[in-house]
Amino acid sequence: MGKPAKIKTTENDASVEDFINTIDGDQKREDSHAIIKLMQKATKEKPKMWGASIIGFGNIRYQSPSSGREVDWMKIGFSPRKANLSLYLMGLYGPERDVLLQKLGKHKTGTGCIYINKLEDIDMKVLEQMINAAVKAK
Repeated sequence: MGKPAKIKTTENDASVEDFINTIDGDQKREDSHAIIKLMQKATKEKPKMWGASIIGFGNIRYQSPSSGREVDWMKIGFSPRKANLSLYLMGLYGPERDVLLQKLGKHKTGTGCIYINKLEDIDMKVLEQMINAAVKAK
């Protein structure tokens, strides 16, 4: 393994709870706490802030499937953004991801991300399966 690329978004000591308290909307704050519980249960890791707005769990050396570039990154995480909840489930690729996404409920996908508006739009058991599968990958 080579030296990882330097990236702006890195793990830091900012308070996860303080960050969540700044989120607009009771529903998004409640959803954030629910996602933290699921991710903490799956990883057995405490949530950490990554940059100013991402909550991550665990650490991995991630290699981009498209560019091959390596970075030190979180195993899994999410960001409660204004438009949606962005889930980062590193390692969940291929047919398993596709099958689970079909069962998840209302969502959108991007490169390495799954976007949901609110947890009531999705099947929480499927989300838990996805989180567990991402943690077990690699």
